[in-house]
Amino acid sequence: MTRTEEIKARLEQIEIIADAIHFYKQDLQEAAALDAGFPVSVTSIEVDLAVEHLHTMEEEIAYMKDEPYGNVATIFPYDAPVVVLARLGGASLLTGNQLRFSLSSHTPRTAAVLTKICKNVNGLDPVLGLDNREFGRFCVENTDVRVFFISGASAVGEVYRQQYRAFDKLFFAGPGGMPAAVVFDDADITAASRFIARRAFINGGQYCTTLKKALIHKDIYPSVRDQILERVQRLKTGDPFDSETDVGPIRVERTRIILQKALKACADAPLLCGYIEGEKISPLVLEMKNQKIPDLELFGPFLLLKSFDDPEKVIEELVDTRYGFLLNYFGSPPAGAEKSFQVHFGMVYNNPEFVFTPLRLPFGGKKDSGWILERQGNHWIERDGAFSYTAELSRRSIEPKL
Repeated sequence: MTRTEEIKARLEQIEIIADAIHFYKQDLQEAAALDAGFPVSVTSIEVDLAVEHLHTMEEEIAYMKDEPYGNVATIFPYDAPVVVLARLGGASLLTGNQLRFSLSSHTPRTAAVLTKICKNVNGLDPVLGLDNREFGRFCVENTDVRVFFISGASAVGEVYRQQYRAFDKLFFAGPGGMPAAVVFDDADITAASRFIARRAFINGGQYCTTLKKALIHKDIYPSVRDQILERVQRLKTGDPFDSETDVGPIRVERTRIILQKALKACADAPLLCGYIEGEKISPLVLEMKNQKIPDLELFGPFLLLKSFDDPEKVIEELVDTRYGFLLNYFGSPPAGAEKSFQVHFGMVYNNPEFVFTPLRLPFGGKKDSGWILERQGNHWIERDGAFSYTAELSRRSIEPKL
């Protein structure tokens, strides 16, 4: 079979999984609502994005190198697993790898649906019956697993870092920390406020890319704060099966504990809106005055607002973090700021307008928010920053060209 024929066959498998995801859309919505409290409206969009991404995988052929690694493994997070399946699964299939994956113990119903989706697709191998630690140990000990993707808290990354020699490539998509938006004085107030309110609380703030803090120039701070609060207070919290619900119940206990700890860490910041009543958590918006914002690993519906008057100092504050995952900025930063942002953060968005992050954008962080350890001959290199899945899942041939 020629390379062209091989790629055509792989694209046909990708079409099969895209069609299966579409077919099981309602089941995925129901499972996500029951497992984690995710609103059906949000899961519906995730499914549509995943299907569209898979149907357009031909666009990524240009990113491919000569050879697959063989077996790729990952542990899916509990948030947006269908998106992970599309991005990582699609890239694995396109590049000719076999993807073996475990699913979060928080989402057993979703795991069952995804297993149905994958059962007729060559190259996808869901593993049920092992918890995340057991599956991780299996991957470390199994010599046929050559690439391993992991995500989670920074402590999780350090555990697997000690085992990097078991693989040819080890990816860590670490915690987002507190992804930020910074709003400079010439920003479009309405656009910035709309984006911040949407991106802080979409899916109950349960994406690693959702905003957790917004630093706003003092000259426009009152207007931006008021517009954010107005938009947030219009969000509907409640039944995840209601198509009008924006924030469903936070059913994962770990996330509720993280939020309680964050409120304690920010005890000096007045609560402008929101509350916690068991699994029902209305979006929490706090206002920090002159205190330093804690460097937290945070998840869930939480947003901290703070004003600034010196753009140079706010840039110093933004980059002074363990977590270099994501930064959004609005308006015009001072000279040199954009370069500093790119140095410190894996993903930087200039005046963004999207509601859901486009799936074909590069993904990944820096510092404690992500790294890649890769074997190159007898040596290992470490790098960080955003990456393309398809480019990373294939490598140059080691055989000399004749």
